[in-house]
Amino acid sequence: MASAQHKANEEVVLILSTEMDMELPVFIAGNFNNWDDSDATYRMERVGMNLFRYVFKNKHVLPPKLEYKYHRGAWAYEELDAYGNEAPHRLLDISAEKGFSGKQEDFVPRWKKNGLVYNPAFLPHCHIITAPFDIPQLIKTRRITALLPHDYATSNKRYPVLYLQDGQNLFDDYAPFGNWAVDKKLAIMAEKGIGDLIVVAIDHAHEERVAEFTPSEYTHLGKGSGKKYIQFLAETLKPYIDQNFRTLSDREYTGIGGSSMGGIISIYGGLRYPQVYGRLMVFSPSLWATPYIHFHFLKSVSLTDVKIYLYGGGKESKTMVPNIQNFKKAFVQSGKTDVNIKLSIDPQGLHNEVRWGIEFPKAAEWLFFNK
Repeated sequence: MASAQHKANEEVVLILSTEMDMELPVFIAGNFNNWDDSDATYRMERVGMNLFRYVFKNKHVLPPKLEYKYHRGAWAYEELDAYGNEAPHRLLDISAEKGFSGKQEDFVPRWKKNGLVYNPAFLPHCHIITAPFDIPQLIKTRRITALLPHDYATSNKRYPVLYLQDGQNLFDDYAPFGNWAVDKKLAIMAEKGIGDLIVVAIDHAHEERVAEFTPSEYTHLGKGSGKKYIQFLAETLKPYIDQNFRTLSDREYTGIGGSSMGGIISIYGGLRYPQVYGRLMVFSPSLWATPYIHFHFLKSVSLTDVKIYLYGGGKESKTMVPNIQNFKKAFVQSGKTDVNIKLSIDPQGLHNEVRWGIEFPKAAEWLFFNK
């Protein structure tokens, strides 16, 4: 009995469960085998429906801090998180002083397939509404694209709509600063059964982007043309979208969003047109440019049934996280109980499109599909 107990104390047991039915075997790779995805030694034993087990017989030959990931025979089939993002290395301290019990239970919600994080069958259809689209308020034209759900043409459903700024950076694989991969995120959401959403992507104005995204008052950048821009979105573009596509046009199904200065203009648009937008997706807003943007609206505008998803990264600037925390605090202290703000902070988050793309499906799910 003592010998059996001693043997158990030497083992490290990994138990893996997964949501997805799988025919392929599952393997482990990590700092114990130089991350070799061709090493068949570390094939897991299937012990139930979507349940796998692997036993390291002697923990003393392993690194005291185990780093590892799961895959299905190659990195082209590695584990992903629930939203299709590549999972970080799993960390497990198996040293005696940490009191490791000998068993670790893990869960994988999704897997890459042939190197893809999404199923192409669920990709939205990219419909360029018109090239260019007239913006009479600014005497300009603009490319605007509607990302329609994959089954739009074969269904008679009506859909919520999210208007997103900086269309060039949302799904263009050749965007100079990367992109959000919104089309691929929508495909992942659709496969999960939560992707019934039309995204309208409005291209930015290039060298006039900052001026167009700057509100007409309360800013450190002077007076911009933001008032005319959001007037275009609410009074020209939205009616066109509602007339030409099967939308759910009520405010509770209509959102506006963007990042950086696009986040600022989305706050401005959402608060100036509360009768149009009931959902705001605001990533890394440049609140330094207009730190008091919300105070005017808190005093003068009736806000009811508004949901705001507010994200910021700790590695963006010293002021990003404090600014968005203060933004939420102002709404809480105002007593406007019908404004529901979800604050998401990534201490390691950087100011870039890839990070905003990671946040997009989480925000879209909370804004439109969580009751």
